[in-house]
Amino acid sequence: MKIVALYGTESGHAEEVAFALRKSLTGHEVEAVNMADAATDVFEPGPLFLIACATHGGGELPGFAQFLHDDLIDLHPNLSGVRYAMFGLGDTSYGEKYNRGSKQFDELLTGLGAERVGPFGEHDELSRQDPGKLGVTWAREVLAAIGA
Repeated sequence: MKIVALYGTESGHAEEVAFALRKSLTGHEVEAVNMADAATDVFEPGPLFLIACATHGGGELPGFAQFLHDDLIDLHPNLSGVRYAMFGLGDTSYGEKYNRGSKQFDELLTGLGAERVGPFGEHDELSRQDPGKLGVTWAREVLAAIGA
């Protein structure tokens, strides 16, 4: 199965997740793509998108993830047939703003017709857990949920 590990990051933790997925999901063709380098046409039916997105500041998307998010809003592509899973990275000390960046992306993709599959993964910076290892565990749960 082709997998696109799409990541939006400020601190590098979402990138760690994407590269851990590329290294650990043997048996699948995994491409890590930074949202900074992605255009809206990255979303196409076929691959499974495993999206790792951080929350920055007071609940905002990372800078380059915001650009992709805004382009998706402006261009409003039909994402029917696109399957994705979401992994949010944040800090629970921010209360209601915890993982708000990934939730914004999730809401937008669903609103454009994409289908979220598997569990919504989360990493809390305060947990001191390794985001890459936690992301790989989440991705395996997603793959199991879709029978891949």
